Amino acid sequence: MSSTVVPLRPPVPMVGVQGTLALALVPRREPPPVAAVPPGDDGSRTVEAWARRVVQAALEIVGGDRPASQLVRWVDGEVLSDLQRRAWLVAHAGGHTPGVARVQPVRPRVLSVHTCVIAEGVVEAGVHAAHGPRSRAVATRFERRRGRWVCTALDFS
Repeated sequence: MSSTVVPLRPPVPMVGVQGTLALALVPRREPPPVAAVPPGDDGSRTVEAWARRVVQAALEIVGGDRPASQLVRWVDGEVLSDLQRRAWLVAHAGGHTPGVARVQPVRPRVLSVHTCVIAEGVVEAGVHAAHGPRSRAVATRFERRRGRWVCTALDFS
C-alpha cells in the first residue's frame, strides 16, 4: 500500500488579483468589535416605548382608525406622506374614508419592539405587529432632533 497523495488538480500559484474578496483565513480569538453604542443612559428604553406608541398609531392610521395629522409632530415629512398614501389606498380598497374614526373589528397590535442604538441620537427599531392572525414586521428609524425623538423612516414589510 502506498502512502502518496495524488492531487486531482495541479497546484495553482497564488496571485493577487484586483477586485477579489479579501478573506482573513486566520481564526479570530477575540469577539468582533461592536459597532453600535451600547444601550445605557442614552434614552434607548424611552425610544423603545416611543417606538411602540408611534408604530401603534401608524398602524391605526393605515387601517383608517385615526387621522395622519395626529403624528405630524412626531414623524418626518416623508414618513407622514407615506402614511397618508397608505391610508388612502387601504380606504379606497375598503370603501371607507381614512381617519374618520372607523372602528375595525380586529385592531392591529404591537407585539414586540427591538431597538438598536446606531449612533448618538440615532436608534433603529424592529417591530413585530399583529393584525388578527396575521403578522408583519415594521422597521423604524428615530433621530433625536431639538431634544425629542422623530421617526425618520417607517418601512412596512
